[in-house]
Amino acid sequence: MTNKELFETYRSDVYRTCYYMLGQASDAEDICQEVFMTAFRGDWQKIDNVRTWLLRIAVNRSLNLLKRRNNLRAKLKHYPHLLAGRPDTTPDIRAEDRESAEEWAGYVGRLPLKIRAVISLRYVHDLGTAEIADLLNIPQGTVKSRQHKGLRLLKAMLEREGKSESIKGGAYHEYQSYKG
Repeated sequence: MTNKELFETYRSDVYRTCYYMLGQASDAEDICQEVFMTAFRGDWQKIDNVRTWLLRIAVNRSLNLLKRRNNLRAKLKHYPHLLAGRPDTTPDIRAEDRESAEEWAGYVGRLPLKIRAVISLRYVHDLGTAEIADLLNIPQGTVKSRQHKGLRLLKAMLEREGKSESIKGGAYHEYQSYKG
């Protein structure tokens, strides 16, 4: 695989991760570019799981940028969402999906950073607990704990806003299976 193929293969995953973490397209583009510059300078051909390695760099760079911001709370109010549309849907369905995704991104954007990283990696990128633990360099139990807490916080946000019908399926179902 060449550098160009690496970029073409993983750019949307890296960008989406940065976008979910940062909430701004310009910041996500900058960090995405930094991630690939780091990869191209490194010896990425020797890495076993390149996707996980790239996502780890993206998460770490995103967290570093967020930590440097003094006005993080103000910027999160304007947290947009990158919609990966399905080509087989009608414009009406895509518009409805976009509105729903933007709403969910707003909720996820209000989560604490460490929890947001786990929730984004789990539900945006559909990574498993072991992959997230490896990517964030934390124990699997911590991943499960942060995921559980994130789902619980999301549920509380939805209930406070009177949107409990939004939690009947999807991630909430997974939350219920954790409770046991």
